[in-house]
Amino acid sequence: MKKYICDVCGYVYDPAVGDPDNDIPAGTAFEDLPDSWLCPLCGVGKDEFSVVEE
Repeated sequence: MKKYICDVCGYVYDPAVGDPDNDIPAGTAFEDLPDSWLCPLCGVGKDEFSVVEE
């Protein structure tokens, strides 16, 4: 699964880790995050994230 980076603050969403602080379990693809999910560091929405090119 691809990682996504916040264009505003640089937070990287890694689906292997999820977002346990916001009840998102490991293994959750970015595309499967709820539309209400926000960057845990700066609070922007999913539309402010880009695919991490590896």
